[in-house]
Amino acid sequence: MTGSTLQPASDHAPSAPVTASGRRGARGVGGAALIVGSLGVVFGDIGTSPLYALRETFEHHSIPVDHANVMGACSLVVWSLILVVSVKYVLFILRADNHGEGGILALTALVVGDGAARKVTGTMAVLLLLGLFGMALLYGDGVITPAITVLSATEGLEVALPALSAWVLPLAVLILIGLFAIQHRGTGTVGSLFGPVMLIWFSVLAVLGVSQALREPRIFAAVNPLYAAEYLTSNGIDGFLSLGSVFLVVTGGEALYADLGHFGRRPIQRSWFLVAFPALVLNYFGQCAMLLREPESISNPLFLMAPNWARWPLVVLATAAAVIASQALISGAFSMTVQAMRLDYLPRMTVRHTSAAHAGQVYLPLVNWLLAAGCIGLVLVFQESSGLAAAYGIAVTATMFVTTLLFYKLCRLNWGWSAPRALVLCLPLGALEFGFFAANVFKIPAGGWFPLLVGAVIMVAMTTWRTGRRVVAERLEVGRVPIRDFIARLPEDIARAPGTAVFMFRGDGVAPPSLLANTKHNRVLHRRVILLSVVTATEPYVPESETVEIVEFGRGLCQITLRHGFMEELSVPEAIDGLEIGGTRLDVGEVTFFLGRETVIPSEIVSMAPWRERLFAFMLRAASSASRFFKLPPEQVIEVGSQVEI
Repeated sequence: MTGSTLQPASDHAPSAPVTASGRRGARGVGGAALIVGSLGVVFGDIGTSPLYALRETFEHHSIPVDHANVMGACSLVVWSLILVVSVKYVLFILRADNHGEGGILALTALVVGDGAARKVTGTMAVLLLLGLFGMALLYGDGVITPAITVLSATEGLEVALPALSAWVLPLAVLILIGLFAIQHRGTGTVGSLFGPVMLIWFSVLAVLGVSQALREPRIFAAVNPLYAAEYLTSNGIDGFLSLGSVFLVVTGGEALYADLGHFGRRPIQRSWFLVAFPALVLNYFGQCAMLLREPESISNPLFLMAPNWARWPLVVLATAAAVIASQALISGAFSMTVQAMRLDYLPRMTVRHTSAAHAGQVYLPLVNWLLAAGCIGLVLVFQESSGLAAAYGIAVTATMFVTTLLFYKLCRLNWGWSAPRALVLCLPLGALEFGFFAANVFKIPAGGWFPLLVGAVIMVAMTTWRTGRRVVAERLEVGRVPIRDFIARLPEDIARAPGTAVFMFRGDGVAPPSLLANTKHNRVLHRRVILLSVVTATEPYVPESETVEIVEFGRGLCQITLRHGFMEELSVPEAIDGLEIGGTRLDVGEVTFFLGRETVIPSEIVSMAPWRERLFAFMLRAASSASRFFKLPPEQVIEVGSQVEI
């Protein structure tokens, strides 16, 4: 991939209206409400890690549950939460906002953007590919997280009522089916419940942890990192490999950054340090304290912490928390897909907005049911959360490591940090995350291949689509006619039809093929002709003053360029209705929209590998129509087809 539309974020604050689901809309809400709300959306994934993380550290790697190992594992868990989540993400990464928005795609745009060149080459091209691959890997995480969290929660039945053990798997499948079946309704109805439920969940985690830790106060000595070092050195290769399971305690860290735009930096920081972090640390202390007394409780430490009478309610609460954690990942997959489509890294798909007040709440049927099939398939294949844990982690570790690399470049290029200053922060974090990644590599044969396969498939699809679109554009460039030359060649007596014709085309100052075909074959031209180009910027929001550009060429022809951020929804009819052109206002109800629709056919020219040409052709045929994507009225749309050899 040789080219990119990534441009640097502007220095202006977004003036485009941000809906109530966005960061600016949330500013009007009280600080306490924002903190509670962020618990449900941001910390669902990391908040459910106590269901399985510590158990997998010992059982999956056959490490003896003795005093030294329990203290060492506890120390590793605590310091992983401190360094990876608290220091890296909460204190530093959250500051790397792209007009208030976060996530690896926003970070990539900040680093790779170059206003001086349209193409990205060399080191920046590598960073761009890494950023896209990190984003692709998150889809693998989006498949595994609902499966492992829901299955881990239902496994509490084995503790609460062993007689119902046979229902663990069917119940997990039913919950997942129900979860994906209601996605079309959106999260608005249940979104208000997420925060309070997670607040209760974190409170229960803290209470359970304190109740056990106070019975073994020596566990608090595990805050000494020497215990972690002793654990790694004494257990050799098994200790190193167990880092792949220890990492499970921080798997939701990337969501902190991805959800920056929903709540803003400070509410996320406050909810982490005031609620989530203390609750998680106390719970892990409590689980380890119980293991010091009862090593056999490693089979399911979280549920065994609770008294018998509380285990049934705990199963219900854990299931609710698991559903919330899953919802956050599913919604994130929808959001990532929409962003990738707007940046033209994926073909257009059907997007349904599930809320009139929250533009960010979207539903993509294709993505939803692909995720559903993947989640349910994983549960049926692995059948136990322990098996799924083997597949979990490698995608997230790779994404986190890529985030650290991109953040280093951001510190150097955008923030002006010296190399030593940037390395003091990024080198230890990168080394720690690379250690986690290396430990997870050994999980690949046991299931870790699955998220890598998902990421690879998504990456191939994105690069194929991007390359194919570039090749098609190059082929269309061959016969392009500058609009001023087109006007000069127009016969003076050409028939002019009443009304306004809008030709949507990506070219700037170039006559669209559909316009050329219309004048050639129909020998007619509308009284007013508008060449409409839509540009998606790499900043999340575009200032209102920069959203529309109009250039008039004469003889009733003009060029309109619409710019919008990759987090903004665009309705072309609404954007152009009422625009003043040539002294008169445009009435969108009287407009006829002309769209070009290319059909790819093979040729002798080698532009892509044959299998990629076939894949691109399939994606092009399967893409949703531009008419639906840009919300054009169907009765006012005419499509003009053309064949393009690639």
